[in-house]
Amino acid sequence: MLQLRHRRDSTPATTKWLNKFEENLEQWPHLNELVHCYTTDWVKDDNKYGHYESIGTVSFNNQIYEGPDTDIETEMRLANARRSKAEDTTDDDVPSTSGRQFTEPSVLKHFGPSPLPAYEPAFDWENERSMIFGQRISEAPISHGLKISVKVQSLSFQVGLVEPFYGTICLYNRERREKLSEDFHFHVLPTELQDQKLANEPRGIFYLDAPSASVCLLIQLEKHATEEGGVTSSVYSRKEPVPLSEREKQKLQVWSQIMPYRESFAWAIVSLFDNSVGAASGGAASPSSPLAPSVSGTSSHEGVFEPSAKITLDGKLGYSSGSSIVVEISSLNKVKESYTEDSLQDPKRKVHKPVRGIFRLEIEKHQIGHADMENISECGSVTNDSVDPGDRIADSALRKLSNNGSDGPQSSNLKWNLYDGKEISGNGSNAHENPDFGVDDFQAFDFRTTTRNEPFLQLFHCLYVYPLTISLSRKRNLFIRVELREDDADVRRQPLEAMYPREPGASLQRWANTQVAIGTRVACYHDEIKLSLPAIWTPTHHLLFTFFHVDLQTKLEAPKPVAVGYASLPLSTHAQLRSEISLPIMRELVPHYLQDTGRERLDYLEDGKNVFKLRLKLCSSLYPVNERIRDFFLEYDRHTLRTSPPWGSELLEAINSLKNVDSTALLQFLHPILNMLLHLIGNGGETLQVAAFRAMVNIVTRVQQESVDDAERNHFLVNYVDYAFDDFGGRQPPVYPGLSTVWGSLARSKAKGYRVGPVYDDVLAMAWFFLELIVKSMALEKTRLFYHSLPTDEDIPPMQLKEAVFRCIMQLYDCLLTEVHERCKKGLSLAKRLNSSLAFLCYDLLSIIEPRQVFELVSLYLDKFSGVCQTVLHDCKLTFLQIICDQDLFVEMPGRDPSDRNYLSSVLIQEVFLTWDHDDLSLRAKAARILVVLLCKHEFDARYQKPEDKLYIAQLYLPLIGQILDEMPVFYNLNAVEKREVLIVILQIVRNLDDESLVKAWQQSIARTRLFFKLMEEGLVLFEHRKPADGMLMGSSSRSPVGDGPASPKYSERLSPAVNNYLSEASRQEVRPQGTPDNGYLWQRVNSQLSSPTQPYSLREALAQAQSSRIGASAQALRESLHPILRQKLELWEENLSAAVSLQVLEITEKFSIMAASHSISTDYGKLDCITAIFMSFFSRNQPLAFWKALFPVFNGVFDLHGITLMARENDRFLKQVTFHLLRLAVFRNESIRRRAVIGLQILMKSSFYYFMQTARLRVMLIITLSELMSEVQVTQMKADGTLEESGEARRLRKSLEEMADESKSPNLLRECGLPESALLTIPEKLTENKWSWSNVKYLSDGLLLALDSSLEHALLASVMTMDRYAAAESFYKLAMAFAPVPDLHIMWLLHLCDAHQEMQSWAEAAQCAVAVAGVVMQALVARNDGVWSKDHVTALRKICPMVSSEITSEASAAEVEGYGASKLTVDSAVKYLQLANKLFSQAELYHFCASILELVIPVYKSRRAYGQLAKCHTLLTNIYESILEQESSPIPFTDATYYRVGFYGDRFGKLDRKEYVYREPRDVRLGDIMEKLSHIYESRMDGNHTLHIIPDSRQVKADELQTGVCYLQITAVDPVMEDEDLGSRRERIFSLSTGSVRARVFDRFLFDTPFTKNGKNQGGLEDQWKRRTVLQTEGSFPALVNRLVVIKSESLEFSPVENAIGMIETRTAALRNELEEPRSSDGDQLPRLQSLQRILQGSVAVQVNSGVLSVCTAFLSGEPATRLRSQELQQLIAALLEFMAVCKRAIRVHFRLIGEEDQDFHTQLVNGFQSLTAELSHYIPAILSEL
Repeated sequence: MLQLRHRRDSTPATTKWLNKFEENLEQWPHLNELVHCYTTDWVKDDNKYGHYESIGTVSFNNQIYEGPDTDIETEMRLANARRSKAEDTTDDDVPSTSGRQFTEPSVLKHFGPSPLPAYEPAFDWENERSMIFGQRISEAPISHGLKISVKVQSLSFQVGLVEPFYGTICLYNRERREKLSEDFHFHVLPTELQDQKLANEPRGIFYLDAPSASVCLLIQLEKHATEEGGVTSSVYSRKEPVPLSEREKQKLQVWSQIMPYRESFAWAIVSLFDNSVGAASGGAASPSSPLAPSVSGTSSHEGVFEPSAKITLDGKLGYSSGSSIVVEISSLNKVKESYTEDSLQDPKRKVHKPVRGIFRLEIEKHQIGHADMENISECGSVTNDSVDPGDRIADSALRKLSNNGSDGPQSSNLKWNLYDGKEISGNGSNAHENPDFGVDDFQAFDFRTTTRNEPFLQLFHCLYVYPLTISLSRKRNLFIRVELREDDADVRRQPLEAMYPREPGASLQRWANTQVAIGTRVACYHDEIKLSLPAIWTPTHHLLFTFFHVDLQTKLEAPKPVAVGYASLPLSTHAQLRSEISLPIMRELVPHYLQDTGRERLDYLEDGKNVFKLRLKLCSSLYPVNERIRDFFLEYDRHTLRTSPPWGSELLEAINSLKNVDSTALLQFLHPILNMLLHLIGNGGETLQVAAFRAMVNIVTRVQQESVDDAERNHFLVNYVDYAFDDFGGRQPPVYPGLSTVWGSLARSKAKGYRVGPVYDDVLAMAWFFLELIVKSMALEKTRLFYHSLPTDEDIPPMQLKEAVFRCIMQLYDCLLTEVHERCKKGLSLAKRLNSSLAFLCYDLLSIIEPRQVFELVSLYLDKFSGVCQTVLHDCKLTFLQIICDQDLFVEMPGRDPSDRNYLSSVLIQEVFLTWDHDDLSLRAKAARILVVLLCKHEFDARYQKPEDKLYIAQLYLPLIGQILDEMPVFYNLNAVEKREVLIVILQIVRNLDDESLVKAWQQSIARTRLFFKLMEEGLVLFEHRKPADGMLMGSSSRSPVGDGPASPKYSERLSPAVNNYLSEASRQEVRPQGTPDNGYLWQRVNSQLSSPTQPYSLREALAQAQSSRIGASAQALRESLHPILRQKLELWEENLSAAVSLQVLEITEKFSIMAASHSISTDYGKLDCITAIFMSFFSRNQPLAFWKALFPVFNGVFDLHGITLMARENDRFLKQVTFHLLRLAVFRNESIRRRAVIGLQILMKSSFYYFMQTARLRVMLIITLSELMSEVQVTQMKADGTLEESGEARRLRKSLEEMADESKSPNLLRECGLPESALLTIPEKLTENKWSWSNVKYLSDGLLLALDSSLEHALLASVMTMDRYAAAESFYKLAMAFAPVPDLHIMWLLHLCDAHQEMQSWAEAAQCAVAVAGVVMQALVARNDGVWSKDHVTALRKICPMVSSEITSEASAAEVEGYGASKLTVDSAVKYLQLANKLFSQAELYHFCASILELVIPVYKSRRAYGQLAKCHTLLTNIYESILEQESSPIPFTDATYYRVGFYGDRFGKLDRKEYVYREPRDVRLGDIMEKLSHIYESRMDGNHTLHIIPDSRQVKADELQTGVCYLQITAVDPVMEDEDLGSRRERIFSLSTGSVRARVFDRFLFDTPFTKNGKNQGGLEDQWKRRTVLQTEGSFPALVNRLVVIKSESLEFSPVENAIGMIETRTAALRNELEEPRSSDGDQLPRLQSLQRILQGSVAVQVNSGVLSVCTAFLSGEPATRLRSQELQQLIAALLEFMAVCKRAIRVHFRLIGEEDQDFHTQLVNGFQSLTAELSHYIPAILSEL
C-alpha cells in the first residue's frame, strides 16, 4: 500500500554531496535529520488519491432509425464489410425464441449493451472526482519548466583541427548578466588523438524555468597555452585559409602534449529563445514539427529552438531526428585581450577577430511535464542522481528495468497513476521508456535552486569559487591553484580531496588549476572551481590559493610552474557572502598563517594591497544561511543529545522565533523543520508539544499564505505529506498519537489562552494538513508492523487503533464537526473545506484501520447532520458521502453489525433518497449525479467485471428501487434530467440482478409491481431518441403520448452532464482528418465540413459562439451550431443510449412475462396491465432497428404464454394499440422493420385463431386501426405534373398486407426475424388442435386491402373533389362499404356521404344515406333483442333502402372495441336518423317514403308512451298523405327526377372507360344541362393530347372503331320502368299515362327508344321508320346512396314501322280513355280534369295537329305500302284507328258537359277539327262513317 519511490531530484550526481570526509553525523542530530530528509526514498500512499483501473471504453454502432435516411443500413453493411475485422456476427443473431434464453440462467445473455456506457460515454473518473468540493489533487513533486540537453558534435577550422580544444558551456542570462548554471566541460580532440572509448561524448543537461529571450548558452573555448615563438592561435582567424603545413601541425601536437596549462581561445553566445521566433513558432508549430510547443509548466508559448541567425548567429539550422536541433555556430569570437563576461555584453567593446571555423552543437528540449515527473518517480529515478557515480553498473541495470516500462526495483506497482496513455506519449517520447538520459550525462546544477521560494528536496553542499582578477605591476604568465584545507598548522600537509574534476568520471581531487593568463599585468580568469564541503565547518577550514608563473617555451625540459604567492580565505566568515572579495597576496606560507598573530610576520606582494579579487557561491541544503534556523537546529541538537542547560527555555525561544524567519529561508528548510517539530510533538513534554504544535500551525499557515500557489492545499505541504514525511523511517515511535493528543488537549485548554487549537481559524484552515499527517503516520506504522511478517502478495489486514488513541481522534473529530456545523450556518467557505477534510480523514482511515471504527465516525457525522437539513449543511453532507463512497474499497466494505450488508451504501441510499425530497433543486441534481458516477465507477472497474461481482453490487443498491417505489411522488417531482439519472441507475441495477432478486422485487403487491413498470415506461419516454428529421408518422403521430412533436432532444439533457466536459475536451482532439478507428467509415462523410473556418473546433467555443450570436434560443439551434463531428458523436451516443434503454426494458419485460407465466409474482393476472402498458410504450416510441429485431421474438413469446389474457375483451385497448402500431410499422421504408411488422400481425392472427376460433374481432380491430392509420399516412404524393399518385407508404402497406397472407413467403420471413419457421403452426400450451387457416387470413387480408384501396381512391380524388361531385360521392360510398364491418366507421362514412349529397341538393340520395345509417343501428338492436323493432321492421326498411343488408349484424356485435361498437347504437340514435331521412325525403317530395319511415318511428313512441311525440307524428302523417293526394290529382303528372344514360369511351376516363352509367338528376335538368355539366367535369381531365367529344345520338357505340386520342361521352335521356310494366308493348311510353296511382318510386330498369331505318337513309317516311327499344338494368335501384349507378345489363327489342304506327295510335287512345275513366273524389273537383282533358284532346283532334293520325293513313293505307302489309297488321291498324276516333268522340261530349261560357269557342274548334278529321279518314277507311 505504501510505496517507496525514488526521489525525483535534479541534484546532478556531479553535485551530490557525499559524506567524503567520513564525519560522524550522530553527534549532530539535526544534520542526521537533514541528510535523512534529503536522501531517504519517498514513501507515498498509493490509496490516498484513489486507484482506479477502468476497462476499455465501449464502442458504439450507428443505430438505424426509420426516417428519410433509412438506407443507412445498407451503407453500414458495406462499411462493415470493408473493415478487416472478421466479425461475422450479423445483427440477426438475436436469440431466436424467448424460451431458449432462460434455459440456463447462469449464462444470461443480455439483449443489448448496458445503458450506462452510452449515458456516460466519456466517463472519466479523474474528472468526476476533481469536481467534488475540496477534492484533493495529487501533486507531483515540484518540477520546473524544461530541460535542455546539449551535446558537442564537432569543431572544425578552415585550417584544420590538429590540437585538442577544451571548453565550457553554461546557461547565462544576458540581461541580468548572471550565470544560471554551473559549467559543463567538454573537449574536442583532433582525429589522430581520439580515443575510441571516448567517442561517446557526454551531454550536458540544463534546467530552465521558462523560455525567455535573455537566456542563452555561453560557450567558452580554451586550448593549450601558446608556445612562445610557436604557432600562434591567430592562424585560426586568418582571412585566407591556408591549411597548416605538416611542420606546423607537428609542432602544435608536440607542444600540446608537453603543456598541461590552457589559455582561453574564443567564445560565443547562442540565444536559445527569440522573442520574434518564440511568438511565431508557438502559434504555428503544428504537432508534427519536431519541437512542438507541448504542454509546458508555463503559460507562455515556448519558442521552438531556433537560435536566431539574425541576432547572434549566422548559423544554419538543420533538423535531426527526434526533437533535437543541430546548431552550427560560426560566429566564434577570438579572445584577443583579457575579457570578462561583463565585457562581452559591452556595446563599446572592441570587435574581436572572428575565428574561421564551425562549432556544431546538438540541442534538444525535454519537457518536464507532470506526466514525466510521475513516471520518473515511478520507475526509479531515470536520472542517475540517486546512485553514486561509482555504482554505474547498478544504475544502468536499473535503467534497463525502467526502460521497458516494468517496475523499477524499489517500486512495486507501476499502475499507480497512469495518465490516459495519450498524454504521456503526446509529445513524442513516452516517458516510460525514457531514452533521454545516458549514464554519462552531466547535469548542470541550477543556481536558481538556492534562491527559489521552495523547499530543498536534495542534498547538495558545495562551494563555487570564481577567481576574477589579479593586478600585478609586471607582466607574468599566471595561473592559480585552489585547494581546501582543514587547518593552517602544517603547511606541507595534503589538502582535502574536495575539488570536483573536469573530466567526467574521475574522483574528487586535492586541488584545481585555473587557465593561464599570458603576459599580462592584470590577469583575468573565467574559471569556475567547484568543491565539496564538509558537513560541519570549523573556523580553521579555509581555501588556499597559490599563484604560479609558468614559462611558455621549452628549454631542456617541459616548463615548470613557479609559485609567486599565496592567499587564504576562511570558510566560516566568508562562505555566505554574495559580493566580491578582495585579498592580499602573501609571498610565503608560514604555519598558522590564518591567525592574526602570524599576520605581522607575513610578507605581502604589492605592498599588501588587496590585489586578488574573487567571488564565491555557496550552494547548500545542509547549512542554513538564516541564523534563526541555525539556532533552532543547534537547540534541537542540544535537546536531543540532552546537553542543553537545565533551565532549557532556549529551545522554546528558538521554536517561537521560527515565526520570524523570512519566508524564503523558511520554505527552503521546510521539510527538515517540520520533521524536527513533529519529532518534538511526538516525544516532548506537554509544554514543548504545545509550542511545537503552535509553531507548526504558524509555519504551515505562512506557507499556505505566502507561497504563490493559491490552491486550497498548498503544493509544498502536499508534497511534504505525500512524499517526504516518513515518520522518521521507523527510528522513533509514530507521531500520530502525540499529534492527535496535543491537538485534542488544546481543545480543552481554551482557557489557557493559547490562541491556537482546533477551533481557531488558522488551525481549521490547515486542518487538512494535520489530518493527512495523522493518517500517513498510521499508515506507515501499519506497514512497518506487517512488513516482515506477511508474504509479499497478501493484503495487509486493517489495524485496530488503540482505544485511547481512537477516543482521542473521536473527540477531535467531534470537535471539528461542531465547527463545521456552526460555521456552515454562517455560510463560511472554511466550513465546507473543513467538511471535505473530515470526509477525507474517514476516506483514508477506511483503508488503514478497522472499517467499523471508521463507521463510528461516519455515524457521528450523520447524527449531527441528520434528516433534511438546511441547504448548506445538506450540501456538506452530500459532499461528505461523495468523498467517502469514492473509496477504492467501497464495494467491499462490511456492515456495522456482522449481519448487515455494506454500511456505507445503505447510508448513501438513505441520504440520497432524502435529498430528492429536498426543496433545493441543485441538491437533488447533485444527489442523482453521485449515484450515476458511483455506478459508472463500478461498471467500468476492472476489478468487478465478473457477473457475480456485478450481481453483488446490484444487490447493494437494490434497496434504492424499493424506496422509490414506496414513495413515487418523490420521483415524480424530479425534473427530466434528474429522472434520467435515476432511471439509468435503476436500469443498471436491475440489469445485473439475478432472477431471484427480481422475483422478490415483484412479489410484494400488485400496485408495487405496477409502479415498477411505470418507472420503466418513464424510462422509455425520457430516453426516446427522436431524430430531428422524423416527419412522417414517427413519434410525431398525433396519438403518441408525447405531445411535443418531433423536437430533437436537448443537446446535453439527454446525455449526462458529464458528457459536456467530454465534448469540450474531445473536440480538440477529435478533429483529425483521417477516420479514427471508433468512427469507421461513416464519419468520413462529415469530414468535408471540417475545414469550414466558421465552425470552431471545441464545444466550449461553439457554445460561446452560439450564445453570442443568440442562436441559443432553442436546443435545436444549439445542436445545429455544434461542430459536425461532435454533433455526429452526440447523435451516436444518444441513439445508442436510447437503444440500450429500450433493450434493457425489453429484457426486463421478457423476464416478467416468463415469471408471470408461472404465477410466481404478484400482478393483475386478469389484464396483465404491466405487460400491456410497456408494450404499448414500446410500440409508440421511435425505436432503432436493433430494438425491433429483439422485440418480435419476445412479442411472440409473450403471446404464446399469455395470449388468452392479452386477446381478451378487457385488453381491447392494448390490442387496438398494437394493431395500430404494427400497421404503422408495416408502412416503414426499412425492410427489416416492415417484415417484422408482418410477422407481428401473423402472431396476432395465430392468437386469434387459438383463443377465439375466428378472426372476426381481429378483423374489426385491424379495420379500425387501418382507418386511423389512413388519417396519418400520406397515401398520395404529387407527381411532377401536379396530379396525384399513390405514395410509397401506400405501396408498402399494400405489400405488407399481401405478404401477411402469402403462405409461400412465410417461412423465410419467420427465419429472417429470428423465429422458428413453424412459429405460426406451433400449438400453444393447453390446446390440442392446429387452428391456423391460411384461407381465413387471406379473407382478412383482402378486407384490409379493400379498405386501403378505397381510402387511396378517395385521397386521389382530392384535387377534383369539389368539381366531380359524382366521383366524390362514389368514393365516400366505397369507403362506407369497405369499412362496413365496423358499424362506427360505416356510419361515419355514410354520414359524410349524406352531407355531400345535401350540398349537391340530391335530397333523395341524402335521405337514403340516413336510412342506411338507421338501418345499421336497427339491425344491431334487433340482433341484440334490444328495443322495439323486430325483423319485420328491418324488412320494411330494406324496401326503402335495399342496401340495408343482413351481413353486418353478425360482426357488429364482435366489434365491441373500446371507443367503437354497438354501445353507441341506441334506439334514440336510430330515431334521430329516421327523422333526418324523413326530412330529406320530404324535401325530395318522395312522400310515400316518408310515410313508411314514420310508421317505423311510431312504435318507439308508443312503447315509451310519448303521446306528445305521437301527436306530432300523426300530424306529420296527415300532411304527408295530403301531399301524396295533391301529387296524384295534379293534371301535370309528377316526376321526382330525370334519368340519363351516360356512356364513357376513352382511356383518359381511367376506370370509367367503356362503362355505362344511369344518372339520376333533379327533375328540372334537361338534356342540354347535363351535357354541359359533364363536359365541364371531364374537359378538365383531358391533357394536351386528348379532346372530348359528345356522341349526339343514342345508337350503339362500337368502342373499337372510335378514333384514339379522343374521349367520347354518349348521353341519352331514359325513362324509368315500372315494376309491372310490359316492356314488349309497342305503345309509346308516356310516363304520365302509365301511372295508375303514385307508387313507391324505386327503379332499377330504364328504357329508351331509338328510331332507325333499315334502308340506310337517315330520315325516312313513317313506312320506313323502325324503332329500337333499349332496356338497361342498373346495379341497385334508384334512389340509391349515390347519384349514378353502373349499368350491368342492357337488352334491346326492335319494332317494325307498322307496329310503331299502331303503337302510336294506341298510346293516344289509352291516354284519353285513362282521362275519361279516372274516378274523381267529388263532383266539385272539375277543374283539373277539364284542363287535362283539354290538353289531350287538343293534341289529338285539333285541326293543326291532326297530321299525326292522317300521316299514318297516308303512309300505310294508300297505294304501294298497303300491299306490303300482312292482312293481320292491316286489320290491327284499322281497328286501332276506329277505336281512337270513337274515344275522341266520347271525350268531346264530356268536354261539352264540363265547360263554361269562356270555353265555348275552344269547343267549337274541337268539334270542327273532329269532323274534318273524320272526313279525311273516310277516304282510307270508308267504314268509319258508319262507325261514328
